[in-house]
Amino acid sequence: MSTTYKDAGVDIEAGEAFVRTIMPLAKSTHRPEVLGSLGGFSGLFRLDKTRYEDPLLVAATDGVGTKLKLAFLAEQHDTVGIDLVAMCVNDLVVCGAEPLFFLDYFATGALDQEQGRQVITGIAEGCRQAGCALLGGETAEMPGFYVQGEYDLAGFAVGVVDRPKMLGPSKVLPGDGLLGIASTGVHSNGFSLLRRVFNLDEKRPEADALRDWLSPTRIYVKSAQLLTANFDLHALAHITGGGLPGNLPRVLPEHLACLLEVDSWPQPEVFTRIAEAGGVPEEEMRRTFNMGIGMVAVLPVGQLAEAQALLEELGIPAWDIGRIQSRDDKDPQFHWPSASA
Repeated sequence: MSTTYKDAGVDIEAGEAFVRTIMPLAKSTHRPEVLGSLGGFSGLFRLDKTRYEDPLLVAATDGVGTKLKLAFLAEQHDTVGIDLVAMCVNDLVVCGAEPLFFLDYFATGALDQEQGRQVITGIAEGCRQAGCALLGGETAEMPGFYVQGEYDLAGFAVGVVDRPKMLGPSKVLPGDGLLGIASTGVHSNGFSLLRRVFNLDEKRPEADALRDWLSPTRIYVKSAQLLTANFDLHALAHITGGGLPGNLPRVLPEHLACLLEVDSWPQPEVFTRIAEAGGVPEEEMRRTFNMGIGMVAVLPVGQLAEAQALLEELGIPAWDIGRIQSRDDKDPQFHWPSASA
């Protein structure tokens, strides 16, 4: 009796058919610099070096984490692809980089064509929002490795920044203002705590809660480009795992600290529900979730109001949330007084 790869759980023909299905999705994201098409051994991208004085390539990789568990529960797979792109490109833009192209890794036990198509549809949408090309990727079918119906995702983004225009700690000054740009909810961090609080491994949540939690991570590429083009932007901080306390100090020089103002932005109800349902302390919430702020821009305080108004014209809420100040060596770099202080 002969045994085939398909007998072992890997259907090569189905995989090839899947690639043909997603080719138009990838093509819809292509920029003029892309050479060739999906299906080769690697992707090609022509860098126009005439646009830059001293171009630096910037790379980032990330995943969606256990938020995927909620996608499996909801049988909704077209938003986690946006999350995947967002988590990578939002890390690129903090240094002032423009995302150029993206690659994905999609791994599952047995390829479900429709499920996979939904995932790649979300990835393509994320790439269009970020203005980068879906240059290629890998679909891995690994029988026995994943629970039936589940998959994992990883993403890889490459961008470019002109060295003289880089953002970061060297540009941040005492007295600078902090512009907090709204998140769209939980984004893609803290879901292990959320799942424990609501006991999601044992019971199915209400459909409204699932939809709320699955709201895709906001992509801040266009916001960052708008702020860079119109203001003296000094730094950007992507608020992911670690929350505001863990991420804002990453864009500050050692001699400076940030002071957030109490109640300077409205906290989304989703975080209140998590805290109340699980008895999660305020400090733990702050260092686990974004608490309604997905990106923080550091710029001269006199430009804050105009920058806020410009973003809000695009439907992106933003708030003046604090200041940069000098610090002694023994002082912490992050201050966020409690509402009761």
